[in-house]
Amino acid sequence: MSKNNDETTNNTIPSLTADWRQLVQRLLKAEMSKRGTKYQDLSDRLSNIGIHQSADNLRNKVNKGIMGADLLLQIMYVLNMRKIERDDIIEIFTDLGSPLE
Repeated sequence: MSKNNDETTNNTIPSLTADWRQLVQRLLKAEMSKRGTKYQDLSDRLSNIGIHQSADNLRNKVNKGIMGADLLLQIMYVLNMRKIERDDIIEIFTDLGSPLE
């Protein structure tokens, strides 16, 4: 690859990363809102399955959209999320102005 191509690729990576993080943020906030769940409630629910995260720590992770896959799955479990549809992911990216397809 030429230097120019490398620079172009590197310039797009943060945007795509930010979009995926926004996806995580939007999905979790929407699910919490649907259930009327606050961050302290989420912390308590996680604690019930042996996962100890403060409400403030969860708020920071959700707002940044950055967390490990294990925590994401644990949150999905305690929120009783059924599934994430591929079409929902595509729709959120489209809303963000970064269509995947």
